[in-house]
Amino acid sequence: MARILVIRLGALGDFVQSFAPFAAIRAHHAHDEVDLLTQPPFAELGSACPWFDHVLLDRRPPWRDIAAIMALRRMLRGYDFVYDLQTSGRSTRYFHLSGRRAWSGIGRGAQAVHDNPQRRFMHTRARQRDQLRQAGLDHLPVPDLSWLARGGPVLPAPYAVLVPGAAAHRPAKRWPVERYAALAVRLHAQGLLPVIVGGKGEAGLARTIRKTCPDAVDLTGTTTLLELGGVLARATWAVGNDTGPMHMAAALGVKCTVLFSADSNPALTAPVGVRAGQVRVIYVHDLATVRVDRVAATRA
Repeated sequence: MARILVIRLGALGDFVQSFAPFAAIRAHHAHDEVDLLTQPPFAELGSACPWFDHVLLDRRPPWRDIAAIMALRRMLRGYDFVYDLQTSGRSTRYFHLSGRRAWSGIGRGAQAVHDNPQRRFMHTRARQRDQLRQAGLDHLPVPDLSWLARGGPVLPAPYAVLVPGAAAHRPAKRWPVERYAALAVRLHAQGLLPVIVGGKGEAGLARTIRKTCPDAVDLTGTTTLLELGGVLARATWAVGNDTGPMHMAAALGVKCTVLFSADSNPALTAPVGVRAGQVRVIYVHDLATVRVDRVAATRA
């Protein structure tokens, strides 16, 4: 039995985009031990999913911490093959630190190096598919996410999920919160309960929405990622900015509308659904120009 390591450290959207590669790696190594190296925010998801035997945490020790770096080196050397799905500068340094060629990633000298010169212009899923093909995995399955769909609070149906947040340091990625408030009022009038999700830092956005639509349910900062999966899975519709929960909703098969500004490119990072027409993308230079009518029309 071989020991296999998968590295996926990044943001929630990136983690969700890797569900299909995770499933492909597990299927390819059905009789091997497959472990995940990730960061603490994704430990619960990694432990709950059916693709890994163990979840290891990368606490990103500083390179000057010699003892921690040597412990990381010993850990990496304990595996027979490593799939680096992060393919960042840091994870590529892990390749060099390991001293092993049995690696799928972008480091020069790797046994299955992903050296496609177009990789930076490929959608995340296409890039991962191409990387795994180089490592001998020819098929990305549609993963079974039933493990993700059953948690969280059970809310009165039908409801629509609103995701008004995004990275705080990239405000251009956010549709104005007042538009979400107006959309919430419209949805409630149409018989859909508006449910607001996000992290603790987005509680202020939820308060603004509820000032206009007091019947909206505020779940910001109250659910784990695993619980959020269940809330999203049972929704009639999800609408939000280019941020992690929208990737999760798309992967769960929920009808979605995702709002992109010039700050990010849907050709590279748009959420991936499970059927044609499930995910609608509105892509404009400035989200402040998008009217509520336009977003509401995508629900049809």
